[in-house]
Amino acid sequence: MPIQTLEPQRLYRQIAEQLRELIGKGEFAVGARIPAERDLARQLGVSRPSVREALIALEVEGWVEVRTGSGVYVLDRSQRTPPPANGAAGIEWGPLEIIRARRLVEGETAATAAQHGKRKDVDAMRRAIRMMRDMAARNEVPHEGDRAFHLAIVNACDNVVLTETVQGFWESRHGPIFARMIDYFETMESWQAAIGEHELILDAIAARDPAAARSAMHEHMDKFHQRFSASWRRTKAF
Repeated sequence: MPIQTLEPQRLYRQIAEQLRELIGKGEFAVGARIPAERDLARQLGVSRPSVREALIALEVEGWVEVRTGSGVYVLDRSQRTPPPANGAAGIEWGPLEIIRARRLVEGETAATAAQHGKRKDVDAMRRAIRMMRDMAARNEVPHEGDRAFHLAIVNACDNVVLTETVQGFWESRHGPIFARMIDYFETMESWQAAIGEHELILDAIAARDPAAARSAMHEHMDKFHQRFSASWRRTKAF
């Protein structure tokens, strides 16, 4: 069964499904190494980040094992109970897709916060950044401060739909695929960089500069996306 080209706009779920079919038909035998990410991306006609998400989805479902510094290998599923067709890994939003959505939505919430936010909102953002710095200084992952910062921005917009949308983005981080990507790619070094990016967003909002706030948020999300993508080179697994 030859690998079939996928349309670029298809999500990681379609890539994972085709790889599952190939494994099921024996194209990739138990114990075999899956082709390198760059080769799969070329053969499937999709981006490397989309392949990364698909491989992590297969890892979460127990189809493959990621061996750092070696590659991705097919697992023996003969003794495993097949996951339900509508399992969480099958319907979860793609992490990189979420980041792109956040870029659009939170770029505008930052701009709106710069226009309409009150002093209490800016103070809440400052407290959130202090929390992030304090947690990082204790070598703790500053997720709580990060969440507080982004929610302080959207709360300044005084729009419950936007607030619930941003909260939904944060809830998605608890999904198995996003959580696995966080385990692989987030480091204290990357968090220090992110804290600096948050400070630039805060500076623009405090200065009442909507364009600068939007640009700073876009830059933050672009770098967030790049860190998730570039970190694969460090693992050498793909």
